[in-house]
Amino acid sequence: MNPANLATADPATTPKPSLYKTLFSTCIGNALEWFDIIVYAFFASYIARAFFPVGDETSSLLLTFGTFGVSFLIRPLGAIVLGAYADKAGRKASLLLSIALMMVGSLMIATLPTYASIGLAAPILLLLARLIQGFSAGGEFGSSTAFLVEHFPERKAFIASWQFATQGASTVMASAFGVGLTLWMPEQQIQDWGWRIPFFFGLLIGPVGLYIRRHLHESPSFNAEPVLASPVAEIARHQKAWFFTATGLMVISTAVNYMLNYIPTYATKTLKLAGSGAYLSTLVGGIILAVLTPLAGLWAEKVGRIPLMKGALLLLLVSVYPGFYLLVQHPTANYLLLFVIWLAVLKSVYFAALPSMMADLFPASTRATGMSLSYNVAVTVFGGFAPMICTLLIQKTGSDLAPSYYLIVLSIISLSAVYVAARQHR
Repeated sequence: MNPANLATADPATTPKPSLYKTLFSTCIGNALEWFDIIVYAFFASYIARAFFPVGDETSSLLLTFGTFGVSFLIRPLGAIVLGAYADKAGRKASLLLSIALMMVGSLMIATLPTYASIGLAAPILLLLARLIQGFSAGGEFGSSTAFLVEHFPERKAFIASWQFATQGASTVMASAFGVGLTLWMPEQQIQDWGWRIPFFFGLLIGPVGLYIRRHLHESPSFNAEPVLASPVAEIARHQKAWFFTATGLMVISTAVNYMLNYIPTYATKTLKLAGSGAYLSTLVGGIILAVLTPLAGLWAEKVGRIPLMKGALLLLLVSVYPGFYLLVQHPTANYLLLFVIWLAVLKSVYFAALPSMMADLFPASTRATGMSLSYNVAVTVFGGFAPMICTLLIQKTGSDLAPSYYLIVLSIISLSAVYVAARQHR
C-alpha cells in the first residue's frame, strides 16, 4: 500500500464516492484551465494591442500568440513535477496545488497594467502569468483523469469523457463572453477594459474547486500501488513506447481544439467576418462539445473506443481540406458555423474515447506522470503553437487554406497511434 495514505484511506473500508461529486470536483479545475486558455485565444487581438503595440498588426498578433505558445513550453515541466507529485503524494494533493496556481496566474492577467502604463514590464509580467498557468495546467489533466478512472474503472470511457466535455463547457462560457461583449460594448471599451471581464469571472471558479477538492478521498488504485522513486525514470526506461503512443493519440485532438480557439481570429483577420458571428460559431461548437462528448463516451462503452476513434479521424482526414476550401470561397457566417459544427462533432467523438485510452496505457504507479507528460508534450508542440503556426503558414504561403494542411498531417500521425493502441486495448 502507498505509505502516503496509510492513515487516511483504506480501499476496503473507504465508501464509494459519489459519481457526480467526483466528476464536478475533478473537472472544475480542467474547466478553469481551459476557460483561461480559450479566453486568451479569443481576445488575442485586444491583448495584442494592450501589451504588444507594435506598428504592424500581424507582428503584434504573432507576439501575442507567441506568448500564448511559449507558456506551453513549461507545461512538460509542470507535468514532470506535478505528475510525479500525484504519483508519490497522491492525486488529491496535486489537484489542490494545480488549481491554486491557476488562480494566481488568472489574477495576474486580470489586473495587469498595459504597455501604455508600465512599458516593457507589461508583456514580461503577462508572460510570467502565462508561465504560471502553463506549469499548473501541466499536471491537471493527468492527475484528474487518473483520479476519475481509478475511482470508476467500470465506467472509465464515460467518466473520463467528461474531462473533455468540460473543455466544451469552457468554450461555451468563453464564447458567450465574446458574443456578449462584442454586442453590448463599443469596440474601444472592450479594448480599454472589457477584455478583462472574463478573466475576473474565471477567478470565481477557483475557490469553489479548491474547497470541494479538499474533501475528496484518494483513489483505491493509488493506495494499493508502491511508490516509485522516480516515475519519470520508470517511463524513460520501460514505458517509452506507451508515452509516444499516448502523445500520438493526443496530437490531432489538441490541434483541432486550438483550431476552434483560433477561429475568431481567423474569421475576423483572414476572412474579414464580424466578430460577433465568429464568437457565435465557437459558442455553438462549445455546446456541441459539452453535450455530445459524454454521449459519445456512453456510445464508446457499447461499441468500443477504437472504432469511434478510427471513424472520426478518417472523416476528418477526408473532409478538412474541402471544409476550408468552401469556407474560403464562401466567407460567410453561415459557412463558418457549419464548418465549426462539423469539426466539433468529429472532435467530440474522438475526444470521448481518448482520455480513458491514454490512462489504460500506463499502470497506476506512473499513470499521472505518463498521462501528464504525453498530454502536455502534444499540447505544447501541436496545440499551443497552432494559432501561431497557422498565422505563419497563411503569411508564408499566401493561402488561406494553410491551416488545413496542418490538420491533415496531424490526422495521419494520430491515426497511426490509434492502430498501435488497438493492439493493446479494444
